[in-house]
Amino acid sequence: MLSVRNNVDALLLFFVLALLVAGLGIFSSASLGLLARTNISVFSIAVNHIVLGIFFGSLIAYTASRVHYRVWKKWAPHLFIASAFLTALVFIPGLGLESGGGKRWLLFGPISFQPAETLKIGTILLLAAYFSKYRARLDDWRYGLGAFLAILAVPSLILSMQPDTGTLVVILASGTAMFFAAGARWKHIATIILIGAIGLAVLIFAFDRDYILDRFATFLNPFHDPQGASYQVRQSLIAIGSGEVFGRGFGQSIQKFSYLPEPMSDSIFAVAAEEFGFVGSIAIVGLFIGLASRGFSIAARAPDYFGAILATGIVTYIVGQSFVNIAAMLNLAPLTGIPLIFISQGGTAMLVALGSIGILLNISRYAKAK
Repeated sequence: MLSVRNNVDALLLFFVLALLVAGLGIFSSASLGLLARTNISVFSIAVNHIVLGIFFGSLIAYTASRVHYRVWKKWAPHLFIASAFLTALVFIPGLGLESGGGKRWLLFGPISFQPAETLKIGTILLLAAYFSKYRARLDDWRYGLGAFLAILAVPSLILSMQPDTGTLVVILASGTAMFFAAGARWKHIATIILIGAIGLAVLIFAFDRDYILDRFATFLNPFHDPQGASYQVRQSLIAIGSGEVFGRGFGQSIQKFSYLPEPMSDSIFAVAAEEFGFVGSIAIVGLFIGLASRGFSIAARAPDYFGAILATGIVTYIVGQSFVNIAAMLNLAPLTGIPLIFISQGGTAMLVALGSIGILLNISRYAKAK
């Protein structure tokens, strides 16, 4: 019989709420830059972010926090298939929306939906269910490495065709962390890394080779093409440097008005750093570190194997993706185009992230006491 806690993990909830509040303020400020320099309807973007993302995401998070996490083990295969099918719908003419060289959105009237976000949690749920079922056989390559690669082949194929390299990297990283936590052999982990490197090379040569190579060139030298491929990184570094210690002040970013590309999505951390400085930037990073600490603590104290692996996957996905975004803005990693969770524009990303947090909060209800 499990020992049930009446309340969810208070510290985890605090870190999430703090990121949501800070994120809403930063998003509001960043939206002024887009409003000032384009004819794009900022209102529709804000509605998608706030209504679909924050409001409905919060409702889903609350609901998920009340549903016993073991329910997801039974439904994991069905949810994985549904999320893969939904993501594949972007290839159907009339349903899929192409933007920025990728087919990644479904358009429903004024609302756009990025189904690949659901594929993240769908894959995590399936891997957690599989690892918990075949825990004793993971040393056998057929049940361990072979099955792991077979599961990941589905999202890899769909996302490579879009292409959506950023989402694919998040899924592969989360899955590998779960496989490691499940007790995979080191040689299996090394094999996964090798296959991932080969797969990346194939993507570079099979799709838009120049585009991907430019991003790596920018990572190695942010000044190699200052008005082209390196432009976003250079403007991001200028914005972050301009913030100095305490920042220019809320709403006072200069870069977001004329220079910084994607100030509401990819580059929103640069806007926050310019307005709140080094102190504000460290505060944002600190909140994500706090979330990771509580999340992995919940995973370590989970009452069963499924809960532990599932919590590991959710935390790795949310915190890992966010740190990749921040690292890209600091030119510590190549640009990927993935959002900063809880802060960047993106109703679908917010909706799925909050739903995932709801599952993590439910696991915390049953976590063993320290």
